[in-house]
Amino acid sequence: MTRRTDWAEYAYPGTLREPEPGHEGERRAAGHGDGRPDGDSYPGGGTSGGDRSGAGDSRRGRGRRRRGFGDPSAEDGGPSSSSRAEQGESSGDPVERARAICLRLLTGTPRTRKQLADALRKREIPDEVAEEVLSRFEEVGLIDDSAFADAWVESRHHGRGLARRALARELRTKGVDSTLIDAAVAQLDSEQEEATARELVARKLRATRGLDRDKRLRRLAGMLARKGYSEGMALRIVRQALEEEGEDTEFLGDEGF
Repeated sequence: MTRRTDWAEYAYPGTLREPEPGHEGERRAAGHGDGRPDGDSYPGGGTSGGDRSGAGDSRRGRGRRRRGFGDPSAEDGGPSSSSRAEQGESSGDPVERARAICLRLLTGTPRTRKQLADALRKREIPDEVAEEVLSRFEEVGLIDDSAFADAWVESRHHGRGLARRALARELRTKGVDSTLIDAAVAQLDSEQEEATARELVARKLRATRGLDRDKRLRRLAGMLARKGYSEGMALRIVRQALEEEGEDTEFLGDEGF
C-alpha cells in the first residue's frame, strides 16, 4: 500500500460521475472542478477532465499550502471558502442554503455524509431538504464515505502509526458505516501493523534509556496501546526491543500496563 501521510495529497480513486448540466458549479466550488480535489491527478497517474494537462494542474498547485487532517482552517471551511457558498448560506431558499453549507465545509477537506448531515441539522435545515442535497452530492461524487474511510486509514496509519482498532474507532465517530470501516481497515494486515509498531518503539526507545526496565516496558507498551495495538503484541514487541539493547527481560512482569 502506498505510504501517504497527508490527507490533502489524497484523491478519491476512480473517475467521479460528471454532474448534469447546471451542477458543475457544485464541484468547482468545493475544489472538485474536474473531479479531482484541488485539480490533482489520481494515484497511479492520469488525469480526468477536458483539455487540462497534468503539468498545468501541477503548476497551479505549487506554492499553495495544503491542509490535512486536524487543520482548524480545514475543519471550518477556512478563508478559502467560495464567495458563492457564503452568499448561498444567507439565501432564503433552504435547498440553496444546504448546498452552500455543504460546499463550504467540503472546501479543503472531504467529509462523511453524517458530518455534513449533522452540520445541516445544527443550522436548522429541514430533514427532507438535507436528504435531497446530500443524496445529490453523493451522486456527483462530492460525498464518498468508502473513499473517505480508505484515505483515513492510509493517512492515519502511516502518519500517526495508528492500529486497526484505533482507526475503526475514529471512523465510527465520524459516522462511517461499519461495513465500510471493516473494508477500510482490512487494508492493513497483521504483518504491516506489527512492522509499524516496531518502528514506533524504535523511535521512542532512546528517550527511555536511564529508566528502570519495568518503567521502560510500561511506557513503551502504553504508547502502543494508546495507538490501538493489542496488549499482547505491545508487550512482545517492547520485550524484543529491550532484549536487543541488552536488557534482561526474563523477570519482567506480564501484568497489564
